[in-house]
Amino acid sequence: MPGAARYLDPAVLARIGSLDLKAKTVVEGVLSGLHRSPRRGFSVEFAEYRQYLPGDALATIDWKVYARTDRHYVKKFEEDTNLDCHLLLDISGSMAYGSHAVTKRDYACYLAASLAYLMHRQRDAVGLIAFDEAIVQRVAPSARASHLRAVLLTLERLPSGSRTNVARPLADLAKVLAKRGLVVVISDLLDDPAAVIKGLRQFRQRGTDVVVFHVLDPQELRFTFDDAARFRDVESSSEVFADPAAVRGEYLKTIASFIGRYRRELGGAGIDYHLLDTSQPLDLALTAYLTARGRT
Repeated sequence: MPGAARYLDPAVLARIGSLDLKAKTVVEGVLSGLHRSPRRGFSVEFAEYRQYLPGDALATIDWKVYARTDRHYVKKFEEDTNLDCHLLLDISGSMAYGSHAVTKRDYACYLAASLAYLMHRQRDAVGLIAFDEAIVQRVAPSARASHLRAVLLTLERLPSGSRTNVARPLADLAKVLAKRGLVVVISDLLDDPAAVIKGLRQFRQRGTDVVVFHVLDPQELRFTFDDAARFRDVESSSEVFADPAAVRGEYLKTIASFIGRYRRELGGAGIDYHLLDTSQPLDLALTAYLTARGRT
């Protein structure tokens, strides 16, 4: 896909090529995909029998049942369908941080591109919402053949973000979400956990499946700095001088509590939470997640 493949890593695509990202909830759609629909149709998965009614297609009659009962019954099936997948990508200032070759933002973009490719291959409608303290850019979900390129080009052309406000874009999307589907949030979640968790619960209350990828840099997770230095907030530009050896213990306790709260409360709300360390290969992390999700 010339000119739009910066964030499509062949190693990642090779590993996820045989995997699917299925919605756990019942969704609504019009294409033949991988997901159960609340509407009855004549598709793949058997649901129940009902008595034949005038106007029903003769092809739907189960003639074996007729031979046994001398009555006409029609097979009803669950209609397999596609879904709308909304990829919510955090491009706030904090996502630009990286202590090694890959920033959190680039790692998140690689992840978003891989998931868009996966959903597109499944014939699901995928869209992209980039946000910082508000929605910055939006590509509406579509399953058209050319749509993947539009999503990838948008990822390459995203502007630099400012301050973080995860809860506000979640609320804005919840207001306009017309049908149940899949919402995937990719963010460092460096915001008030109470507000973020409340925003994510809105979708679950409406029957929408939610996946959260918590993207953090290894230094944010392990704080292995050695020398005393000034640490600057990339969003507010405020600075603090600290000796890492003196504050490491308290920092690690705080970050563990921060991550633990998200894992515990999102899990309790039926939301998939997955922590990603940007020093770990994305293909291995994503494959492990999709494999585990497929088992459930």
